[in-house]
Amino acid sequence: MKLKKVLALAALAAVASLPAQAAWPERPITLIVPWAAGGGTDAVARMLAAGLEKELGKPINVVNRTGGGGVVGHTEIVNAKPDGYTIGLATAEVTTYYWSNTAPFTYEQLTPIALVNFDASAFNVSASSSWQDLKGALEDIRKQPVGHYKLSGMAAGAAYHLAFAGLLKLEGINPKSVTVVPSQGAAPGFQELASGGVQIVPSSLPEGKPMIDAGRVKSLAVLAKEKIAAFPNVPTVKEATGKDYSGGTWRGIAAPAGLPPEVTARLVAAVEKVATGPEYTAFLNERGFGYAFEKGDAFRTFLAEQHKNNGEVMADLGLKLRQ
Repeated sequence: MKLKKVLALAALAAVASLPAQAAWPERPITLIVPWAAGGGTDAVARMLAAGLEKELGKPINVVNRTGGGGVVGHTEIVNAKPDGYTIGLATAEVTTYYWSNTAPFTYEQLTPIALVNFDASAFNVSASSSWQDLKGALEDIRKQPVGHYKLSGMAAGAAYHLAFAGLLKLEGINPKSVTVVPSQGAAPGFQELASGGVQIVPSSLPEGKPMIDAGRVKSLAVLAKEKIAAFPNVPTVKEATGKDYSGGTWRGIAAPAGLPPEVTARLVAAVEKVATGPEYTAFLNERGFGYAFEKGDAFRTFLAEQHKNNGEVMADLGLKLRQ
């Protein structure tokens, strides 16, 4: 019995002598943004970063990793060490890369933290465009040969492209009618629109707001069930054509797969507090961003549904290269 007590005390002493496990986070965190600075994703990321700094007590460094239609940034998130010090603001495109064979990973290579936003796409054109309304624009597109009109603001097969293609299909127009001129986000897409290189930029209304306010862009419709409060003069598709249709993109905080449960729980709690708090929701309302929030397993279910649905739409476009 004495030997057992001695051994037990020795074991306790050994455990007590080990250095205490420091609580995450001990140092600054990098938040990867797969799109260019100045766009909507960048704005959302920086707002979230400011809130997370307060919640976690460490700097959150926002880093824009552009390239490959978002593939470069998302790849960096997927391949990061799963220790919580590199996270990312994943976008809807992450559920399209596998089908288009532009990246080998799917949402399953991510630890889903929380969905923080859903934005309906808008049909943005130059202020000097002869199109005065959505119905007229669609009829004109129907009459023209494939490739006569071009759009930009994303890569082919990206979320806003899929939403736009779905609208064409709804109207009985070949979804391939309008050619995509790839760009690394809405900001360079609008530059292309202003220069006359393309005729359409499907993006969220907030992303187009600076150009709309400057009188250089007009939005013919928003692909949403209801009007966006911050843009009361932009009609919905149903108001413009009589047909109900919605489509757009989303953003969510994610980390590499294999994130330790205790880090995941802390991060989910911190993001939830920020994303449901008054400062963030006021930011979304003021900018016209759409609100959405799902955390953990609910976000994972959302990702699985998006992955499946996007595969089906991309098959219609001839963009699905994997089964």
